[in-house]
Order: sequence, then C-alpha cells, then structure tokens
Amino acid sequence: MDADLLESFSLAEPPPGFLDDPYPIYARLRAERPVHALGAGSWLLTRHADVLAAYRHPALGSDKREEFAPRLGAGTPIYEHHTTSLVFSDPPRHTRVRRLLMGALNQRAIARMEAPLSQLVDSLLDRMADEPAPDVIEHFAAQIPVDVIGNLLDVPTAERGPLRGWSLAILSALEPRPAPEVLATANAAVVDFCAYLRTLVAERRRRPGDPEADVLTRLILGDAEGELTEAELLHNCIFLLNAGHETTTNLIGNGVHALLVHRGQWERLRAEPALAATAVEELLRYESPLQLNNRQSREPVEFGDITMPAGSFLTLCIAAANRDPAVFADPDRLDIGREPNKHLAFGQGAHACSGMNVARLEGRLALGALVARYPRLALAGSPERDRRVRFRGFRRLPVSLG
Repeated sequence: MDADLLESFSLAEPPPGFLDDPYPIYARLRAERPVHALGAGSWLLTRHADVLAAYRHPALGSDKREEFAPRLGAGTPIYEHHTTSLVFSDPPRHTRVRRLLMGALNQRAIARMEAPLSQLVDSLLDRMADEPAPDVIEHFAAQIPVDVIGNLLDVPTAERGPLRGWSLAILSALEPRPAPEVLATANAAVVDFCAYLRTLVAERRRRPGDPEADVLTRLILGDAEGELTEAELLHNCIFLLNAGHETTTNLIGNGVHALLVHRGQWERLRAEPALAATAVEELLRYESPLQLNNRQSREPVEFGDITMPAGSFLTLCIAAANRDPAVFADPDRLDIGREPNKHLAFGQGAHACSGMNVARLEGRLALGALVARYPRLALAGSPERDRRVRFRGFRRLPVSLG
C-alpha cells in the first residue's frame, strides 16, 4: 500500500485483502500514521500506549446515542438495544448494571461453572467424532457460549436454537457502514429476542431462581437502588448473550486455526497442557476476537501531536495495539508461553469486559480438551473467514480429526 492509499485508509471501505489479513496495514498505520483521521472529527488509534490511555481517559465516554443515531436510525429497535446495553452506556447506568452483573459472575460462580462446562466440552467432542464433515465453529466453538449463557439465564435447552442467529444479526449492525439489509435483519432480531425474553422474564417473576446461580433472577431483583427498567433488563440480557457468544466463539475458532497453522505451538500445547491458560492469553492477543472499540470525547483530548475537540469519535484498534512491537517482542510470532502478556483484548478500566474470566475459562477448557482428544486434528478444505471489520473470526473451520 503506497502512502496516498494509506492516508485515505477507511474502515468503512477497506482495501482488497484487508479482511483476510489486516495486520500489515495496521502495522503501517501504527508506524507511520498512529493517529489516523477517518473523517471529520473521527480518529483511529493504533499504538498500544494510545489505546490503553484512551481506555483509561476520564474524558472519553462510551455513550453511543449521538454516534449511532445516523448509522442505526434513532428510535429503531437496534438503536434502542445498542444505546441501552452495558457496553455502550456511561455512569450512572453503566455502574449500576455492571455491579449487578459482576456480582453474578464472581469467582464462586465461575468455579461452579467448571465441572458442567467440562462435561459440555467432552460431549461436543464426542459428537464431533460422528460428524461426516466436522466444523470447529458449527459443532464446537459456537455451541459452548450459547450453552454457558443459556445456563446463566436458565433458558430452557429446547428454546436455545435461535440465540446464535439473533446474536450474529444484532452485532453485525455495529460494522462501520452496515448495509440496509443488515439493519433490517438486526431490527427483526432485536424484536424477536425481546419478545422471547418478555415471556422468560414473566415466568421467572412467577418462579424466581437462586440469585447466586441465576443471572436473570439477580437482574430482575435489582439491588438497593431498585429494579432495572424493562428496557434495561431485556437489553442487558441480550448483551450478555452477544458479548459471550462473539468473544468465545471467535477465541476458540481463531485459536484452533492459529495453532494448526503454527503446528509447533499445537504440539507444544499437547506436550505441556499446563500452558493452556497462557495459550488463551496469547491467542487473544494474536487474533483479537474484538478488533475495534469506540469512544467519544466529552472535552478536548490529545493523542500524539493532535488535539481533538470535544465530541470527537475515537476508534481504538485493539488488533493493532496487541501487535505493537513497543510492548510485545516479535509481535507477529505466536508464542503460547508468552509472559508477560499485556494485551488489550478485554479492554481496560471501568469498561473492561465483565465476562472476561468466563471467556478465559471456556477457552482454556475447550482448547485443552480438543488438543488432548484429537492430537492429529488438521485443517480440511478452505476455512471461511467472517467478513466483518469489528469482529474477527470464522464462519466455517472444517477439520479432519486424524
């Protein structure tokens, strides 16, 4: 890419080949244009130090009402969802909802998840042996978070079928320039998901679960400050599924692919299963499931030698930050034993991912069990990449079990 094309780089219209491998372009931007103008009042940050500072900056907020109104359509179901859920809100709403969720996802709760999650992983691996064309995404990675979040909300197993489709539709609307058909599908998914949740909430109000184990019951009960509004309740249940589904599915899918392409690291994990935890951290760094995040300035802020006025939109490039040679030695090399590993895959500060330890548990158990069960696993046919800029993962990852 020549200098003129680099200067005009846009996430809304990325150049050919970018979706398959964005890292060379991100490396050029980080080295030559670390604070890159995406348009009037809009900037892309690619250095680790800048992204970290943006996450921690008190003048940068996550409220997306102003940004999403022209993109999603003010008042539409998808706009209501993405401006009500935890990830795109600021205090006091963010503080209160996050406190409720973190109370439900404490260390005791995560410890209780481990045994049933191990059983789920083993059963999925058993079933893969019977598949004529096993696919790591369809038959393994995508099944795990739907089951985990389904259990947290106590969604009946027979009613979990639509959850993944709803999640994909809703999150696809977050692309820099979603097509009209993407928005139509996303709006329909929000409407259908909310209709289902109203029935589930009504039933849970009649028969509350144990708030120590049932996140939905905990959210319904609220806290000393009172109950959530119906919109807050419904949209944060949707957020739980979406955030858990996207991160974990892509972590496992990207991780399996990276380990198989870098076969020495697969064999290393097979020989040293205790490396599963550091392997998850390295895979989160190497192929970040969430590639981009966003903030808006409430007052003037400065990055590099550029002062941005209040109201500026900042896109934080996690993917570029996580391969910054100023922080990571030989950053394009996969090293499942890498320590320290100060990646930003889960964000930082007040908006750090509330489910990060659940995702880590899912990734550790899934990858460890897969390597142990099918040590000769190999790619079979051509993987199909998801064609989104914000999220990085696979639609299909066909394998042979060996």
